[in-house]
Amino acid sequence: MKFYFLINPISGGGQGKIIHQFLPEIMESMGFAADDWKAEFTQYERMRDQILEALASTETLIAVGGDGTVSSVLSTMLESGFATRVKIGLIPLGTGNDLARVLNLYKPFVDRGLLFLVRRLLRAKPAPFDIWKVNGKYALANYFSGGIDARIAHDFNQDRASGAISSSSVIANKLHYVRRFFADRNYRLGASMLSYVDKYGKTHSGVLTGHRTVIVGNIPSFASGANPFYKSDMADGFLEVVDVPSMPLFLLAIAIGNIPLVGFLFKKHFLKSVKVHSLSLTVPQNEFLQLDGEDMSGKLGETVSIEFAAQVQMLRLGD
Repeated sequence: MKFYFLINPISGGGQGKIIHQFLPEIMESMGFAADDWKAEFTQYERMRDQILEALASTETLIAVGGDGTVSSVLSTMLESGFATRVKIGLIPLGTGNDLARVLNLYKPFVDRGLLFLVRRLLRAKPAPFDIWKVNGKYALANYFSGGIDARIAHDFNQDRASGAISSSSVIANKLHYVRRFFADRNYRLGASMLSYVDKYGKTHSGVLTGHRTVIVGNIPSFASGANPFYKSDMADGFLEVVDVPSMPLFLLAIAIGNIPLVGFLFKKHFLKSVKVHSLSLTVPQNEFLQLDGEDMSGKLGETVSIEFAAQVQMLRLGD
């Protein structure tokens, strides 16, 4: 089978259901036979089994949903041994869509629409993409962090789970993120320490207690398209760690990180970042943590270890 679509039915206000409806017409118009592809909606309690079934039966698995959906696919790939055998595609329907931005998928989606992107993705070429393993269990594709942004992600997800906000509107979700920022703006990391092996193989450590956040990036996009990273690269075998001790630095990194030259100079001279092979972060048991936009608070313990896992092939559109 050439393509297997796993569709999150609630992402993007239910737009996955639109894709499911029009896929037969799209696939037929592009010359694919009925047995060349399959599509099904993900079910929370069966998602791991669904992913394993898809990986075992297709050349390319296309995840239709947010970054969290892709993270679930990649975590299952790593444990199953399919990481180097099956290509991965993404139709972005989440709130942040940071991975879609670096794969050049987000702009065609915004400019031309969802169904146009589906057609483009089916003809896209694969590109190498590093996957990292967190505590030997979870896949890191985009970024990991602890601190104020993780606190915001935690409170946002709590609000959504309680019904305080609806998941059906991407714009409403982003506005609520802004409101959560102002509510959580005084948050700082608890007693924390970072140890890492740099790109030269040397080991370093430092105290992060009281800092605003520490961000570990695999891609040059964070929190819906901001870029606090100096030279993050999705296929260079390194992560980039950004330590943000103060609120002004955090806000400036988010606000101007993408501005040509200005953002580059700011990150070079004012943000402390380093390329690493691996790292270990020690935090309080109740510290707020997030992985690829998903709340991981209380799930990773007091020590978070991140190391290289595999290089996969991700479908990417040309610049």
